[in-house]
Amino acid sequence: MKTILLIITSCLLTLNTFSQGNERLKLWPGKVPGESEAKHPAELHSDTSRNVRRITNITDPQITVYRPQAKSNGAGIIVCPGGGYRILAINIEGEEVAVHFAKLGYTVFVLEYRTPQKREGALQDAQRAIRIVRERAGDWNLNKNKIGIMGFSAGGHLAVMAATSYTKQTYDRIDKIDDISARPDFAILIYPAYTANGANKQELNPQISVTKDIPPVFIFFTADDQNDLPLPLANALRELKLPFEFHIYPKGGHGYGLRSGNVAAVAWPLLLEKWLATTIISN
Repeated sequence: MKTILLIITSCLLTLNTFSQGNERLKLWPGKVPGESEAKHPAELHSDTSRNVRRITNITDPQITVYRPQAKSNGAGIIVCPGGGYRILAINIEGEEVAVHFAKLGYTVFVLEYRTPQKREGALQDAQRAIRIVRERAGDWNLNKNKIGIMGFSAGGHLAVMAATSYTKQTYDRIDKIDDISARPDFAILIYPAYTANGANKQELNPQISVTKDIPPVFIFFTADDQNDLPLPLANALRELKLPFEFHIYPKGGHGYGLRSGNVAAVAWPLLLEKWLATTIISN
């Protein structure tokens, strides 16, 4: 009986998380660019360690919309969960983040981009998502000049790629939405992966092209994260005198999202809220 009750409780919690999303929008009306597989629902991965729900084998990318639970501030955030481009940690780095920032007045869009190991497709998905959100900004009472992207781990890499490759035509035009700019107005990188390169990881990943036109960037990392410190990225931003904020906390590890019990998980949202208020909302 206790087992049945636990299962029911778990299901209710999952349904409650999804109920926060007001609508789901498919990114591609027809064939997905560069995708060889037919469209089908994402698969739930068998690994549920650390109470993380992981999805994979995504061939029909979509965004889930979380409308503000407080007075709207007019800004939209597209959230890219991490997972090494193999899976998406959809609850800890997607849904839970969306609920948190929706309570602060943001309209949040959780992006389910293609996996596994479809980096080019993932960038196409991110660009298309930015264009869709900007095109429909009026439907969500958004300022079309305050549409940003946030990513965790591999999702952080995807976010920085979207922020630096927005002039790159990654797919053939499908409709009028693709005439809209894919440049995010800000980029938030929480423990981003794959930003450093070279034998000593002192060089910027050559895929990332930092120019004077990229949007403001917020970076959060911890010293005990086993992934490469994003110092080359910060140095590239600094050399061009671009607006960015970079925080390195001593402890926290990796993959913590907003989960309680982790000092880094408590710190980064507060720091980000202040940065967004002064850099994006007040401008």
